[in-house]
Amino acid sequence: MNRAQINFIIRRIVSSITVLLVVMTLVFLADRQIGDPARMVLGNAATEEAVLELRQRMGLEDPLSEQYVRFIGGIFTGDLGDTFRYGISKPLVHGAFPESRATLPIVLERLPATFFLGAVTILVAIMVAIPIGIYAAMNPRTVADRIIGVFALGCVSVVEYWFALVLILIFAVHLGWLPTSGYGSFSHVILPAIALALRPIGRIAQITRSSIMDELAKPYVAAARGRGIPRWRIAYIHALRNSAVPVITTIGDETVTLVTGVIIVESIFGWPGVGALTVDALAIRDVPLIEATIFVLLIVVLTINLLVDLSYLILDPKLGKG
Repeated sequence: MNRAQINFIIRRIVSSITVLLVVMTLVFLADRQIGDPARMVLGNAATEEAVLELRQRMGLEDPLSEQYVRFIGGIFTGDLGDTFRYGISKPLVHGAFPESRATLPIVLERLPATFFLGAVTILVAIMVAIPIGIYAAMNPRTVADRIIGVFALGCVSVVEYWFALVLILIFAVHLGWLPTSGYGSFSHVILPAIALALRPIGRIAQITRSSIMDELAKPYVAAARGRGIPRWRIAYIHALRNSAVPVITTIGDETVTLVTGVIIVESIFGWPGVGALTVDALAIRDVPLIEATIFVLLIVVLTINLLVDLSYLILDPKLGKG
C-alpha cells in the first residue's frame, strides 16, 4: 500500500468521524427540543417532585453545555447514558424507579440478530440480481430482457412493509409453510429476508445489466470472442470483473438502505434486532435508548461506506491517488 492510498484511507476515516459527530450533535439537540425526557418516562400524571428527581438522576439539571460535553465524551467511551424504561411498557411512578441499565450494551445485544438478517438479505439479493442482470445484458431487447426489466422495476417500486404483510398472509397464514414471526431457526429468517431483499434485487440487477452491456460493447470483448472464448465466460468473468466498481457501489448503497428497512421489517416479523428495539424505544419515548440505537445504526452505516471505499482500492488502486 503506497502513501496516497494510506492518505485516502485516513481521509475517509476522518470524514466518517466528522459525519458521526455532526449527526449525533443534531440528535442531541433534537432530543432536547421534543420535550422533557424525564416527563416522557414518568408520564403526565407524575408529580413535579418525581420529575425533578428523575431529571437529576438523568443529568438533565446540568447546564446544556455540560450535558453536551458528557454526551460527546460518551460517544468515545461507550457511555451513552442509562434507560429507566427498557422492558417496561407503562409509565413509572414516583418511588418505584427500577435500577437503570446502560443503553449501549442493550443495543449491542440486539446487533447480531440484525447482522444475521442483513447478511442473509444481501446474500439472497446478490445471488438473484447479478445472474439475471448479466443474462439480460447478454440478451438485450429480447423477451427475457424485457421480463427481467419489468421484474427489476417492480422490485424497486414495491413498498417493503406492504410486501412483508403479503408474505405473512400467503406463506404463514394461508399455506402455513413458515412462521409469522420469531427468531431462532432458518425458517424464521426466510420471510423477513425476502421482504428486505426485493429492492436490492431490483437495483443491483438494473446496474449489473447496464454495466455489463457497456463492457460487452468494448473492443477487448470482440477480441476475446475472436480467440474462441465462450460468450458466457466473457460476460460472467471478464466483463463482470471490469464492471465491479459500479456493482459493488450499488451493493454498498443497498446494504446501507437495509439499515433503515430493518426498522420496519423487524417490527413486523418480531425479529429481535436493533430495528425493532428502535421502534420500541420510540413508542415509549425512551430518549437515552433512542440515542444509543441511532448511534449504533450510524456506526454500521459509516462502516459499510468505509468498507465499500476500501474495496475500490483493491479493485482499482488508481482511485486512491486522486
